[in-house]
Amino acid sequence: MSAFSTLPLVIEPAELATRLQAAELILVDLSSAARYAQGHIPGAHWVDSKRTQLGQPPAPGLLPERAQLEALFGELGHRPDAVYVVYDDEGGGWAGRFVWLLDVIGHRHYHYLNGGLQAWLGEGRELSQAQPAAGTAQVSLTLHDEPTASREYLQSRLGASDLAIWDARSPAEFSGEKVLAAKGGHIPGAVNFEWTAGMDAQRDLRIRADLAAVLARLGITPDKELITHCQTHRRSGFTYLAAKALGYPRVKAYAGSWSEWGNHPDTPVES
Repeated sequence: MSAFSTLPLVIEPAELATRLQAAELILVDLSSAARYAQGHIPGAHWVDSKRTQLGQPPAPGLLPERAQLEALFGELGHRPDAVYVVYDDEGGGWAGRFVWLLDVIGHRHYHYLNGGLQAWLGEGRELSQAQPAAGTAQVSLTLHDEPTASREYLQSRLGASDLAIWDARSPAEFSGEKVLAAKGGHIPGAVNFEWTAGMDAQRDLRIRADLAAVLARLGITPDKELITHCQTHRRSGFTYLAAKALGYPRVKAYAGSWSEWGNHPDTPVES
């Protein structure tokens, strides 16, 4: 039995600290390179966040090619019995995007460190500058469509009574006051709840304890299919993760996000 098998998706620093030596653990740090070099949780592999995205305009947030993902997960020492624990230094954006990648490759054994590095530091826990060795074995992955909403799929679902679209961008982006694509505004029917508003700044960026109630008041409820996005599916990495942590049964990420929607000639827009 895994040392992590009794734990929920979101775990606390104390729960990770007692399991750092677990043989099945692959600990992934998605902080900046400078922050990782300064000190990280012992045993953590650093992943350059750019490697989690395709990185090509007009929609850089789309899924990387399978070969790119196989190289990345090969370096991490991916194996079927691995348990991933992921974190970053910003409250869960990049870490949540990595959770989405794990869903895409069909690997369900993972946890998010609540509050990430900020929570670990807030408890005065040990840091290391040692870097674990990279894996060398070749990895073959099967990519699954279910965790992802394509532009075509989202467009076909607009107006459905059982759909909630969570826009994690800023209010200025949502209203069209701030334009970061050919078109400004938002997807028709989308609800704006900016990603950092889901974090508790008084508790080292942990997920807000009342988030489920806040979302319910906005109409983002578990009985609906939830599709979340931002500009490039980094900020919505957190909202994807948060919805899964709250037990929402139907969660998809629109990885193309506003960079795709706002630059496409045939997409409807509200402002």
